[in-house]
Amino acid sequence: MRVGLTGGIASGKSTVAGILAGLGAVVIDADQLARDVVARGTPGLARVVELFGPEVLTPEGDLDRPTVGRIVFGDEAQRKALEAIVHPLVFERYAALEEGAPAGALVVHDIPLLAESGRAEGFDAVLVVDVPVETQVERMLRDRGMTREDAEARIAAQATREQRRAVATHVIENTGTLAELRARVEQVHAELASR
Repeated sequence: MRVGLTGGIASGKSTVAGILAGLGAVVIDADQLARDVVARGTPGLARVVELFGPEVLTPEGDLDRPTVGRIVFGDEAQRKALEAIVHPLVFERYAALEEGAPAGALVVHDIPLLAESGRAEGFDAVLVVDVPVETQVERMLRDRGMTREDAEARIAAQATREQRRAVATHVIENTGTLAELRARVEQVHAELASR
C-alpha cells in the first residue's frame, strides 16, 4: 500500500514517520532525498549553483541550506526554480526505493509538500499531521531558533492547513502529548495494515 505522509513545517511529521517506521512501515523521506540529490559532487548541486551562484556553497563545497532558504522562502519564482531542479531528481529516487520495498509492505512517502505538488491522488491513503499555525510558529522559535518573520515566511510558502486537510484521508492532530500522538498513529497504522 502506498501512503503519502505530509504536514506543515514543525507539525511533527518527522515524529509520525519515526513511529510508523517503528511499526514496520517502509518510510521514504523526501527531505533526506532532497538533501541527497544536492549533496557535494552531484549533478543536482551543480545545477543549483548554476542557478543561484557560488554564494550558495559552504567553504567546504556543500550546499549552504540557510542561504538558499533565505533566497527562496521570500521569492516564489526563485523557490519554483529550485523545486524544478530538485523535485524531478527526488521523484526518480522515490520510484527506485519504492520498487525495492518488500511485497505487501506499507510504503510511506514522507513528503512535506504533498498538497502543493498535486500528487496526493496517486496514493492509496494520505496522512496529514496537523497543528494550528501559531503552534508551528512557537515550535520554530523554540526548537529551531528562527525569528518570527522567518517562521511565518516558511509557513506562508507552504500549503495552508485547509489545503493539506483537503487531500487527507486521515488527519493526525499533534497538539497533545507524545503518547497521544503515538496512540493515534498506531490506530491509523492498524487500519491501513488491515486493508
